[in-house]
Amino acid sequence: MWFRAIAHSFRALSNFRIGIMFEILFMPAANDLRKGMAIRYNGNPAIVLEIQHRTPGNLRAFVQCIVRYIGTGKSADIRFSSTEKVDVVDVQRQPLEFSYSDHHGYHFMDTATYETITLNEELIADAKQYLVENLKVEVLSIEGRPSQVELPSSVVLKVTESPEGVRGDSANNVQKQATLETGKIINVPLFIKEGELVKVSTVDGTYMSRA
Repeated sequence: MWFRAIAHSFRALSNFRIGIMFEILFMPAANDLRKGMAIRYNGNPAIVLEIQHRTPGNLRAFVQCIVRYIGTGKSADIRFSSTEKVDVVDVQRQPLEFSYSDHHGYHFMDTATYETITLNEELIADAKQYLVENLKVEVLSIEGRPSQVELPSSVVLKVTESPEGVRGDSANNVQKQATLETGKIINVPLFIKEGELVKVSTVDGTYMSRA
């Protein structure tokens, strides 16, 4: 009887090891990582904020990532070899609509259930420069915890302050600074006036066109 118990334990251990090896074998390589994906690094889940694929002259290709840990909210700079296996974590995406912000945080509404979700300013980060009422976003969650707000590629914002262009200045591509309704300051063409709506890229924060 004891022999059967040992044999059973041995088979269970062997199956466990095979399962682990199978899982590692089919893990994606660091070269497959993309912005917005989530990984488990040193046992902690983190979301990829920025990623660069580098191939230095005589050195091996590597992947440079900036990640934010879900548990602490802290960011870290991580380097992987391009073929290194990475433990990718599933990310849930929830479409939400921005409502308003106050001292409690930034409030979003699920338009399907009308449930309100409040996120803190640290998680919102630079996205707050583009948030206006009714803006549709996606909130990325890892293991049930919101981790990042994903904006549309561009937003329409109102110009609240912009000095008059210099009369007679006909040089090409001359621009001036303008303050938007969210407080963000961008460079705009001289013809843009206060009260106008402009289209702004959320990728690099630059003026795109009149809206």
